[in-house]
Amino acid sequence: MDLREAINQKQFTDVYEECLINIIYTYNWLKTGIKEHLKPFGLTMQQYNVLRILNGAYPQPITTSTVRARMLDKMSDASRIVDRLCKKNLAERKQCSDDKRLVDVVITEEGRKLIATIISNEDQLIDNLHTITEEEGQSLNNLLNKLRG
Repeated sequence: MDLREAINQKQFTDVYEECLINIIYTYNWLKTGIKEHLKPFGLTMQQYNVLRILNGAYPQPITTSTVRARMLDKMSDASRIVDRLCKKNLAERKQCSDDKRLVDVVITEEGRKLIATIISNEDQLIDNLHTITEEEGQSLNNLLNKLRG
């Protein structure tokens, strides 16, 4: 759907303003789809992000500061998210063997199974992206990377 139709706006100051509004609108559209996808699994987007980080590091534990550095949403409270995942038995905390002041986090087997289930059901989300070709997808990635500098 064309942005102008979607938000019922006939004109923008310039193409850059339209790009900005289009990125914000598309982000919210994608975020809504992701939230709906994660709802049956009882996870927030931030919890899912942390689980993916822990799963990627598995079997090695990583510190919460490493989790925080790798998170997509830099404003998230990684420690609180890890606490919630531990309460759900999806992750566990261990004292860091190298530095007793730090805490390591590792994904549990239950967490790994949940991630595998979620990923196997991501086809619905990915299908939305198949409205563009692989070449267009690569161009989009390149443009977004360029935009962020």
